[in-house]
Amino acid sequence: MQQPYFDPLLSRLGRIRPVHSMGQVVELQSGSLWVTGLNRVAAIGDCVEIAGGMRAEIVRMGRTRAQVLPEGPVEGLRPGDAVRHLGPRMIAPGVHWIGRVIDPDGTPLDGRPLFPGPTPRSLRAAPPPATRRRAMGARLPTGLAVFDTLLPIVQGQRLGLFAGSGVGKSHLLSRLARGVAADVIVIGLIGERGREVRDFVEETLGEDGLQRAVVIAATSDRSPLVRQRAAWTTMAVAEFFRDQGANVLLLADSITRFAQAHREVAVASGEAASLKGYPASMAQAVMSLCERAGPGAEGQGDITAILSVLVAGSDMEEPVADTLRGVLDGHVVLSREIAERGRFPAIDLLRSVSRSLPRAASAEENLQIATARRHLGAYDRAELMLQAGLYADGSDPAIDAAIKVWPGLDTFLTADSDGPEAAFAALQDVLAAAG
Repeated sequence: MQQPYFDPLLSRLGRIRPVHSMGQVVELQSGSLWVTGLNRVAAIGDCVEIAGGMRAEIVRMGRTRAQVLPEGPVEGLRPGDAVRHLGPRMIAPGVHWIGRVIDPDGTPLDGRPLFPGPTPRSLRAAPPPATRRRAMGARLPTGLAVFDTLLPIVQGQRLGLFAGSGVGKSHLLSRLARGVAADVIVIGLIGERGREVRDFVEETLGEDGLQRAVVIAATSDRSPLVRQRAAWTTMAVAEFFRDQGANVLLLADSITRFAQAHREVAVASGEAASLKGYPASMAQAVMSLCERAGPGAEGQGDITAILSVLVAGSDMEEPVADTLRGVLDGHVVLSREIAERGRFPAIDLLRSVSRSLPRAASAEENLQIATARRHLGAYDRAELMLQAGLYADGSDPAIDAAIKVWPGLDTFLTADSDGPEAAFAALQDVLAAAG
């Protein structure tokens, strides 16, 4: 993935527009304003610039005027202020973006200059044609025993990470960023706290991890337009590298905040809230974003996506979580109860599934996976009896075997891995304790 030396400069020159269409503000209200004079040139989703440099986006159009949502406070704006039409939102990634931290518009956040890449891309591109996409690829080593065995991640898979707040979701994402085999990592930090962005980049990801990553960040104080755009930019950057033939690991934290930003924009533009406060368009927005990840067409690379989902009160039936479970290739559930007893990653294996199985494992490996799940299920069903002292040894052979193997399995779920082969060997040793 090499880029000609002058491509960034030529791209910057090619984006210069000597003439701009102008309009003016005619009405203001809390959070939005109406503009006239642009209806013949503008379209829904276009970017405009209001007097003073504030950017805004067109979200609704009538016959003579358009409603725009600004990316900053409307205080100080007046009817009659000039509005400049900038055109559709585009992003122009380049190979030289690797190792950089940017905002959703491609502006660097790390204090160093950054030129755009050679070709602007739409933020809301279509996925590869369904009939031309390749199947998911080979199993990827992750550095974590549970993902190298019981919950395999394969090339081109889309996996959801479902968790409440404070159960180790961000830490698990960072371990996957360091451990999963990939040519390039694209990380979207959507609606994160400002302190956590720097901590993730400097401490969690580290210098070595950043050397093969592009980080797109939109902090929680930014407008919903910017937070929503962060997810689209993350996907567009990943698609650029996929089209170069690279195998991309995409990490997004979190899709829930993308859905919440979409809700704010949709409601402000007049759409009614219906699904527990979410507009009906939320499901389509989330599904269309996720569908862009996955295997590419022939001649392209793949986008392996790990998307975090915030589930308040561990409610897996809330609209965002329910929508994502239906469109992803597996889901990993992090349990607060497991985290509270000090086991990290706090993966609830019985509620988690990887849809790459059984194809991603051999017949012998699938047998080990089924055996481990059977023991964990038996222990889970008997746990209340064991805690209350109501179970007598020898009453049930399945529970007796589960009791013997459970401490080893619980420890195995936290273990590091030197690859799937070594991890399955360790799992076999654990299962042998059942006799």
